[in-house]
Amino acid sequence: MNKVILMGRLTRDPEVRYSQGASQTAVARFSVAVDRRFKREGEPDADFFNCTSFGRQAEFVEKYLHKGTKVVLSGRVQNDNYTNKDGQMVYSVRIMVDEIEFAESKNASGGGNDGGYNNGGGFGGNASAAPSGAGDGFMNIPDGIDEELPFN
Repeated sequence: MNKVILMGRLTRDPEVRYSQGASQTAVARFSVAVDRRFKREGEPDADFFNCTSFGRQAEFVEKYLHKGTKVVLSGRVQNDNYTNKDGQMVYSVRIMVDEIEFAESKNASGGGNDGGYNNGGGFGGNASAAPSGAGDGFMNIPDGIDEELPFN
């Protein structure tokens, strides 16, 4: 079985290209830095993985991901070996992404407005239900609203 799951941050903005031919397919390439759980003196704090995604997923990556975005992804490891201009074999691997998701909210990454969750806008049009600056990702429920909830 060849399966890998990673959680980390993009080290640079994704590079997206489109294949040639009748049906152009998006190909996104990006790098993810994954913190090491156990760190030893003199060793790096993170590992860096080159990743590739295709099609609609690559279009998602192009549109929504940028340097610093924290993601969780799953995929498979593929050899990406080549011979350099000096004739020496260079060994490397690439993660071929099957699934990718955000690993934190837009506010947690410093992205600003998150669609109304924490800025008092809410989704019911009732600005008083979620006071400005809640900041913890949860909406405050006003006292006395227990009668309106469908469960108790």
